[in-house]
Amino acid sequence: MNKQDRPERPYDVVLFGATGFVGELIAEYLLAHAPQDCRLALAGRSREKLERLRERLAARDPERAAGLALECADAGDPAAMRALAESTHVVASTVGPYIVHGEQLVAACAEAGTDYTDLTGEPEFVDLMYVRYAERARETGARLVHACGFDSVPHDLGAYFTVQQLPEGVPLRVDGFVRAWGMISGGTLASSLTIAGRQRQALTAARERRRHEQPPAGRRVAAPLGAPRFSKETGTWALPLPTLDPVVVRRSAEALERYGPDFRYRHYASVKTLPMALAGPVGLGAVAAVAQVPAARSLLTRLWAPGRGPDEQQRARGWFQVRFVGEGGGRRVFTEVTGGDPGYGETAKILAEASLCLALDDLPKTSGPVTPAAAMGDALIRRLTAAGMPFRVRHVR
Repeated sequence: MNKQDRPERPYDVVLFGATGFVGELIAEYLLAHAPQDCRLALAGRSREKLERLRERLAARDPERAAGLALECADAGDPAAMRALAESTHVVASTVGPYIVHGEQLVAACAEAGTDYTDLTGEPEFVDLMYVRYAERARETGARLVHACGFDSVPHDLGAYFTVQQLPEGVPLRVDGFVRAWGMISGGTLASSLTIAGRQRQALTAARERRRHEQPPAGRRVAAPLGAPRFSKETGTWALPLPTLDPVVVRRSAEALERYGPDFRYRHYASVKTLPMALAGPVGLGAVAAVAQVPAARSLLTRLWAPGRGPDEQQRARGWFQVRFVGEGGGRRVFTEVTGGDPGYGETAKILAEASLCLALDDLPKTSGPVTPAAAMGDALIRRLTAAGMPFRVRHVR
C-alpha cells in the first residue's frame, strides 16, 4: 500500500538487528540521511547493547540520536515479532542467518501488513517464506522485499535499468558481469557457510515454491547458468555465478512486462586473468566441501564470530563494478553500476535507502513477496544515484 493509505503507527522504519556489525552501519546511515520527520527506532535483543549504540550515535548527532526509540525483541519470540511489526510501516532486518533467525519476523510482517526488507542471500529462506507467507502478505498488503543489499540490488536494478534502454515488445538478452573487492564479517561468513551446507534443503524449497508459482502468461523468462568464457565485451574471463542474484533478476522479469515477451539473463563473475579464472571454482569447491562438515562450519564460525568485520580503513578500500550488456530489437547497450565497499558500506546504504523508499515514496501498487525492481524500480535507482551509487549508460550501438 502507498503511504497515504496506511494506518497510523508509531514508527516509519524500525531497524531490527541494529547492534550487529552491519546493523550499526545502517543505523549510522539512517541517522545521517533520513528526513528529520522520519520516525526511526532501533531494535534488538539486548537493551544494554541498544543503549550503548545510541550513545555512540550521539557522538555524531546528539540531537537526532536522543530521539531514537529503542525496542527490545527476540527473533525467536512470535509475540515480540508481532508487536514490532505492528509498531511500524517498515521493518529492516539484519538478523541472519535468516533460515535460523528470520521466519518469525517475516510471518509477523505478513500478518500485520508491514513492509519488510532484509539482506539475505539465502535462496532456501526466500523460497520458504514465499511458500508460507505469500498469500497472507498479499491479503494484508505487506511488501516482503528480500535481498536488499549487495545481494541483489545492484544486479536486479542494473538489469532493470539496462532493459529500459532497449526497445519494448521484443526479445531481450542481458548479461551481467560482476567485479568486486572487499573483506567479510563474521555474520557474512556464517550465512555463507549456512547456504553452502544446506544445498539439499535449498533444492527442496525451490521445488516447493515452483508448485505454488504461476509463470507469466504468454511470456518467456529464463536465467540459465551459462558457461565459462572469455568476454570480449568486458575483456575479462566470465565465470557463471550461481548466487541468488540471477534468480532475483528472473523474478523481476516475470513480474514486469517491460522485460518483453522473451527475456534471458546470465550472471557472471568477471575475472581479469586465466589463472584467477581457474582458481575460482577450486576455491568455491573447497568452501562448499568444508561447509558439509558441521564441525568445520562451527570452528570457522567461532574463529570469525558474527559481530566482527572490517574496520573503516579496510572498508574504504572496497569497491564493486557490475557491467551489463543488453541487446534486442537491433539495439545493443552497455551499462554499469558502481560503488564502494560492497559487503558493508554499500550494503548499509542500499538497505537503508530501500527501507526509506518503501516508507516514504509513492510507489507502484504491489504486495506479497516482491523483488527490489518490481517494488521500487525507478524510485530506488534515483535514491541510490543521489547517494553516490550511479547507474550509467556507457555505450549504445
